[in-house]
Parts: sequence; structure tokens; C-alpha cells
Amino acid sequence: MPYLLLTLSALFWAGNFVLSKWAAASIPPVALVFWRWVVAFLILLPFTYKKILEQMELIKENIKFLLLFGFLGVTLFNTLIYKAMHYTTAINALLINSFVPIMIFLVSFVLQGLRASRYQLLGAFISLTGVAIIIVKGDISRLLSLKFNPGDLLVLLAAFSWALYSVLLRNLDKRLNPLVFLEVIIILGLILLFPIYLFSEKSFALDYKNVIVIFYVGIFASVLAFICWNRGIREIGANKGGNFVHLMPVFGTIMSIIFLKEKLYLYQIVSIFLVFSGIFLTTKD
Repeated sequence: MPYLLLTLSALFWAGNFVLSKWAAASIPPVALVFWRWVVAFLILLPFTYKKILEQMELIKENIKFLLLFGFLGVTLFNTLIYKAMHYTTAINALLINSFVPIMIFLVSFVLQGLRASRYQLLGAFISLTGVAIIIVKGDISRLLSLKFNPGDLLVLLAAFSWALYSVLLRNLDKRLNPLVFLEVIIILGLILLFPIYLFSEKSFALDYKNVIVIFYVGIFASVLAFICWNRGIREIGANKGGNFVHLMPVFGTIMSIIFLKEKLYLYQIVSIFLVFSGIFLTTKD
């Protein structure tokens, strides 16, 4: 079950990258982050408000930790990603994002003294190879022409914030209801984001395209993806679960074939095989 949950997270987040790039020219990044989480907050509220009141003492007890989760997972990560989409290419963003599992290994080693097993290291390398093949479209010369810009650095910072978020999840107080945890970090993340939102560009057309984007990122990329990711990571740990982010460019390729009518090339088939093989090794005990 945790493997299915983490796979669904990757699917929903792949759509988030595609739609945020699509909306980059029409919705300011901070506005997209803000309204994404407002939608998520409103959807969760009917299911969580009673439980939040019941667990208020527990929330107060863990408030510093929850503030950190809200900052890393809600405010910082999403703002950096949406801002980066205005400067960097999809190729660069996906390549940098694929380093999240490696960052998770490093953060786990520093903070928790955990070491990756040989299967996890081999699986991470194989998955990363598969992701790289997708990103460079089977042409290694593309890798040599990559240039880093401010957007690339923003994605790198976002990847680090997500790695830290994922590692710290294992230490979350088990008494906290998962939905209560998500709703509380959304509230705290919005509080931290609100001053930035007030002083940033926030106007955009409320047309069907932008409404679709906001509701998708608010429901699928926020509520459903976070529930799946948090549950999966808490069950199998960040070291194993982190490699599932490699599925994002795989799903991105599939989405392009279905919705954009692009052709499936041999290098894409090879890379998808490598990614799934890597995840199998990474999750092997």
C-alpha cells in the first residue's frame, strides 16, 4: 500500500509541474501558491475542524515542529518551484528535481545517522540514469549544453527543502491525526506566506484555464498528493520512499503522449524500465 500511495503522489505532482508551467505566463507564482493552499484548506476543513479542536493540546505541544513543516512543505517549496518556472527550462528543473533522493540520503545521514543500503544506492543510481535519459531525450550531448540560471538554483533549493521535509516526517508525533497534521501545516504555511502575498503581484484573469489549474493544484497536487506522500513516507521511511520522485518525469512523458499527442520513442521506453527497476531495488529489504 505505501508504494501505491507514493506512486500516486508522483503522478499528481507530475501534473502539478506540467500545469504550473502552462500557467506561468498567466498566474503570478506567489498567487498560485497562495490560492492553491486556500483551496486545499477549504476542502479539508469540513473533515478536520472537529479533530483539530480535539487535538489542540497536541498541536500546541508540537507547534514548533509543525511550523517547520508548514514552512518547508507549504510556503518554501511551492513558492520556489513556481517562481523557478518563470526562469528555467523543464529539462533543467526535472534534472535537478531528480536529485531529491540523493539529498534525502545526505540529510538522513547528517540528521539521523542513517546509511543507505547497497540496494538503495544501486536503485538510486539506476533510477537517476533512467531520469537522465528522459531529460536529455537519449542524447548525452544535451547534458553538456545545460546552463544553470537563477531558476535552476531555486529548484535546487526547493529540492533540498523537500528532502528535509521528507526526512523529518519520520519523527512526526504518531499521535497526530494525518489529516489534522496536513490541515495545520497548511494553515501555518498560509500564515507565513500571507505577508509575501500582500506585497507581490497577485492579479490574474479568472478564466477557465486558470480555474482548472488552481483547482488541480489545490485538490490533486496538495490534498491528495500530500496525504499519499505523508502516509507512504511514515510507513517505509524517506530513504526508500524518496526514490518515487523519479516517477514524475516518467508520468510527465506519458501525459505528453496522451494529451499532447507526442510519439513514444525507444529512449523513453528504456528510461521508464530503468526507473521502475531502480525503485524495485530501492524498496528491496
